[in-house]
Amino acid sequence: MPVNKLSVFGSPHIGIFIFANNSLAVVPPGITSSEKKIIIDTLGVELAETRVAGSTIVGVMMAGNDNGIVLPRTVGDEELDMLAPVMARHDINIVILRSKYTAVGNIILANNKKCIVSEILEKSEVKRIEDALGVEVIQKNIMGLSIPGSLAVITDNGGVVHPDISDSEIVELEKILGIELERTTVNAGIPFIKTGIVANNGGILVGELTTGPEIMRIQRGLGVK
Repeated sequence: MPVNKLSVFGSPHIGIFIFANNSLAVVPPGITSSEKKIIIDTLGVELAETRVAGSTIVGVMMAGNDNGIVLPRTVGDEELDMLAPVMARHDINIVILRSKYTAVGNIILANNKKCIVSEILEKSEVKRIEDALGVEVIQKNIMGLSIPGSLAVITDNGGVVHPDISDSEIVELEKILGIELERTTVNAGIPFIKTGIVANNGGILVGELTTGPEIMRIQRGLGVK
């Protein structure tokens, strides 16, 4: 499984700008050809370019797994027109939330086994997310915070999580998600690790400031033997 460093728009906070599953990565316009190549080669995905809700922070504005993606109510028609053909090629469902919360990447944590959504999300949206992603959805905060998608990165092989999480909560999350978790930081000490990691079952991208020890923990957590 390849692990590579990357910056986007000169920033090591790559998870803010990129969404990926096992078949595609969605990136904002303006990423360089060399950056695109690193993403494609590392993750083994097709690339789709679009803003989401007019924003370049695609990784914050969308979430999902191989079965479906979740978008905010503020997504534009032209943006949907860019995404729909790519999603159709990979048989990926699209659900547009009606929620007042639009940073869906911060409040949703999903792989192909399970999904955790923030307790602040309206309960009427949970069934719609379940139907799109094809997995059970559990409403749960992590560390008492309503941003589970910012605090962890998971694949079907494993996951990494905020370094200050308790032992008891790690055990609980591992039971829910069906994977093992590893505490880590990214980009030389950032605890909100979604900001600096983009991963799928085939590869891992980390922000360019990520240290050697952090990379070792990330590899171990995400199932690299």
